[in-house]
Amino acid sequence: MSELVKAYKNLDFLNSPEARTVRILCEYEEPKARLAQHGVENTLVFFGSARAKTMEEAAALVAQAEADLAASAPEDRADREAGVANAKRQARLAPHYENARELARRLTEWDMARSGPDFLVCTGGGPGMMEAANRGAADVEGGRSVGLGISLPFEEALNPYVTPGLDFEFHYFFTRKLWFLYLAKALILFPGGFGTFDEMFETLTLVQTGKISKPLPIVLFGTDYWDKVINIDAMVEWGTISPGDTDLFFRTNSVDDAFNHLVAELEKNQAAAAR
Repeated sequence: MSELVKAYKNLDFLNSPEARTVRILCEYEEPKARLAQHGVENTLVFFGSARAKTMEEAAALVAQAEADLAASAPEDRADREAGVANAKRQARLAPHYENARELARRLTEWDMARSGPDFLVCTGGGPGMMEAANRGAADVEGGRSVGLGISLPFEEALNPYVTPGLDFEFHYFFTRKLWFLYLAKALILFPGGFGTFDEMFETLTLVQTGKISKPLPIVLFGTDYWDKVINIDAMVEWGTISPGDTDLFFRTNSVDDAFNHLVAELEKNQAAAAR
């Protein structure tokens, strides 16, 4: 006689379409319990490209690509030239990797020097700008940060700078987004691709429509990028957003300005909540 298996231990069922709602609920309840266990109530969420490299890595990629081009046979030259162009594109993001790391470091240092509830850096846990922010938090002795990873076929494990115990892997993008925003007290967006745009515009929509009613300072870091890829003023001119909607975020290319703006807003909002 075969051994009976309880439904909640039946892996075939739990991985079936019929149990999808159970899996969704797990991606709500398990992070909720673990974050509470670690005392995480407020996060400073960093978004940005997973493709960004450090300055050293980017310089090495460009140097290698140029060396490959110089040594290439005539029939391989077009491919090698494309490799140089691609390496130089990645190198354009490298300064912002360093900016993200420094801003996260300074915010973590500020948080640990003050009394009151903690504000932890939180990212998607992957490489690039996410790694930079988790790394910046880890640069501070005792600094903690959260990594909300997502299982993707082309990304490996979470970056090594996420605090053990605060490392999560989600299957569903929408449950991951919930945990990005539910505890968020600030949002910092570095240059990024489709994923960053998705997260940015969903958040702006929720703030604009009042679905997020808490104060949520939003920083677009890297005006050299954002001013080129998004023409927000044109949206105002066409009447698709209101003039006041441009006040929903703060644009800067300076770590000092971003840090000062965020700290001022966070302290103001905390004081207001305490009244």
